[in-house]
Amino acid sequence: MKLERIPVFVDHCSKTYDDGTRGLQPTSLQVEPGEVLALLGPSGCGKTTLLRLIAGLETLDDGGRIRFGDQDVTQRPVEQRGVGMVFQSYALFPQMSVAANIGYGLRIRGVAAAEEKRVVGELVELTRLNGLESKRPGELSGGQRQRVALARAVAVRPRVLLLDEPLAALDAKLKESLRGELAELLRRLHITAIHVTHDQQEAMAIADRLAVMRAGVVVQIGRGEDLYRAPIHPFVAEFLGRVNRLQRTPGAVAQGLVALGGATLACPPDWRSHTTLLVRPEDIEVGPVGQPGWGAARVEQRTFLGDRVQLRLHAADQAGLLVDVARDTVFQAGDEIGIRIAPQHLMACQEASA
Repeated sequence: MKLERIPVFVDHCSKTYDDGTRGLQPTSLQVEPGEVLALLGPSGCGKTTLLRLIAGLETLDDGGRIRFGDQDVTQRPVEQRGVGMVFQSYALFPQMSVAANIGYGLRIRGVAAAEEKRVVGELVELTRLNGLESKRPGELSGGQRQRVALARAVAVRPRVLLLDEPLAALDAKLKESLRGELAELLRRLHITAIHVTHDQQEAMAIADRLAVMRAGVVVQIGRGEDLYRAPIHPFVAEFLGRVNRLQRTPGAVAQGLVALGGATLACPPDWRSHTTLLVRPEDIEVGPVGQPGWGAARVEQRTFLGDRVQLRLHAADQAGLLVDVARDTVFQAGDEIGIRIAPQHLMACQEASA
């Protein structure tokens, strides 16, 4: 099935509710043709509000514009915007077969039966639902229902596909197995898609880029790996995984150093003026105590997590540090160990106003 690939432009859009609550601060972003963009953030951050504005389910404040390609859809109702939507519940008709669910949108638009059958057959093939055409939703697995919902949403050839927490209702294990499948399906459809989620791993697995939101504001946009490794805001660093905060005294700042367990390491030139630096738990090395250039710390807690061991450390010149190490590590609570951080793993976050 050939679908239109268009960019989406959100220009200075905001939303204020009747009681004066600001659901979305003035926001601008662009979704590239055929791109999957995730709106990621905690509950109440404005991501669903932004999705509903794009869909036409909410009216935006004066002064904002939304364009699909070269068409201004700001004043168009949802039924005239050409969007397909997949909801958390999938909203499939339980009494209808898979084929009838997929073809429903075509049928109510008066599409000829032969054309409906052709499109449904094509989508059944594309979403790997072969042999399930006569089944009803209650007879399908969670992953199969998800594929039916996607197929139904794109059957009418929407210009933009909107997904509102499509995996939220699934248990953790099923969610993990289905996010890769959803990512593959979206790539095969080649459609511009906007995906709302509060799950960091889901967003990074599915989307080409992430727009991380907080308190009605898009804090940072970029590829998941770039946001994880080079956040520009402390919230982004802490929301996309875990971080340790390394504090620097005025003397250490003046000397361009970072103190770590009685040792020092050179601060990257770009971060010399920062009094706080960040480092991921997996980027702190541990080893025998007493190695030249290494700091020292004491293991306060050892937690086995299956694929890794998490150590909580106490170092004389830093607050408690979390470190992720291999699951076969010999270090136990009470041990004195050596610690080291490669300077290139240090991150500095510029505080923002939001």
